[in-house]
Amino acid sequence: MTIFSTPEPDLEDLRILEQIHAFRLELADVMRVPRRWAGGLRRSMLARAIQGSNSIEGYEVRVDDAVAALDDEEALSADEQTFAEIRGYRQALGYVLAMAGDADFALDVAAVRAMHFMMLSHDLSKSPGSYRQREIYVHDEKTGENVYEGPPAEDVPGLVEELMTDLSGDGQVDNLVRAAMAHLNLVMIHPFRDGNGRMARALQTLVLSKCGIGEPAFSSIEEWLGSNTEDYYRVLALTGAGSWQPTRSADLWVKFNLRAHHIQAQTVARRYREAGRLWSAFDELVEEFHLPERVADELFDASLGFRIRRSTYVRRAGIEQRTATRDLARLTELGLLQPVGETKGRHYVMGPELAALRKKVLEARTPVVDPYPRMRQLLAAAQMPLG
Repeated sequence: MTIFSTPEPDLEDLRILEQIHAFRLELADVMRVPRRWAGGLRRSMLARAIQGSNSIEGYEVRVDDAVAALDDEEALSADEQTFAEIRGYRQALGYVLAMAGDADFALDVAAVRAMHFMMLSHDLSKSPGSYRQREIYVHDEKTGENVYEGPPAEDVPGLVEELMTDLSGDGQVDNLVRAAMAHLNLVMIHPFRDGNGRMARALQTLVLSKCGIGEPAFSSIEEWLGSNTEDYYRVLALTGAGSWQPTRSADLWVKFNLRAHHIQAQTVARRYREAGRLWSAFDELVEEFHLPERVADELFDASLGFRIRRSTYVRRAGIEQRTATRDLARLTELGLLQPVGETKGRHYVMGPELAALRKKVLEARTPVVDPYPRMRQLLAAAQMPLG
C-alpha cells in the first residue's frame, strides 16, 4: 500500500519555485509595516478562498455571502443549504487560521477528521469526521459517467495514516510541493463520503501555513482554483486516469500548482498596491467632503464589489444606528454608494463616483505573467475529466 510519490522538480520548476518564494518574501516584508488596508485585504482574500473552494463543488457563492460567514452574519442572497456549506467551510478555515501559528499543533489523522467534522457538521447524513465504508465514485454530471473510482474503503485508514506520516517527514521537499502532494493524495484517496475536494484544498492551505509559507489569507490558491475549475479537473483527470493508481507520475499536477501559486502571488501583490492607491484616494475624499474617517472601510469594501449593510457598519465602526444612517445617506448623496432594496433588505453597492475612482486606479494595473505558458494548450487538449 502506497500513496503518490513526490516528483523531482526540473530546472524550470526550480526557477519558478525561486520566483514564488521571492514574491512571498516581498509580500511578507511589506505586510510587516502596518497599513490601514491590510485588514480589509486579508478579509477579502479569505472570503475569496471560501468562495473559490465552494464554487468548485457547484455551489453558487457570492463573495459577500462568504464575507457574511466570516462576520457571523446572515446571508445576503445564498439559500439555506448553500450558506450552511459556506459556514461549514468557514469553520474549517477558522481551524486552519488558529492552528497555523500554534507550535504545539500536530497535523495528524485526528486533525484531518476534526476538520472534516467542522466542515460538514451541519449535515449529519454525510457522516462528518468518519471515513466512508464503501466504494466511492466521482460522477460527471455532464456525461452521466463515473470518471474516477477511489481506492477500496478498507484501505482508506492506512492510506490517510501514510499521508500524515509522509507530511511529518524530513524537510528535503520544498513546502509548496509538499502541500500540493498533500492535496493530490487526499483528493485521490477520497476518504470521506462527501467534501473530499474541499478537504484536500483546506489541507493544502494548512500545510502551507504550518510550513511558514505565509498566513492562510495570502498563501492559499483556493481562489485561483475556483476561477480555473475546468483546468483543475483536467489535471486531476490526467494524473489519476480514472482510478486509484498511485504509481502514476504527479509531475504535471505539481507544475499546475506551482503555476497557480505564481499567478496568485502576483495577484495578491497587485491587489496590495491597488489597495494603497485606493486608500490614498479615500483620504482625499474624506478631506474634501469633510467625511468621518470611519467611512473609508465601507468604501474599500464597496470598491471590492461587496454589498454594504448598515448593521455591519454599526458593528464594525462602533457607532449608533442613526449615525450610520447619516453616514450612508451622505455617501449616497455623493454618488460613492448606491442603495438597493427597501427597509430590512436594504444594502448599498458601489456608486458611480466610486466606480469611476476605482476604474482610474485599476488603469495602472500591471499584467500577470504566466510562468508555464505551454500548460494551457496541454490541458485544453485533454479530455474533460473528473467533475
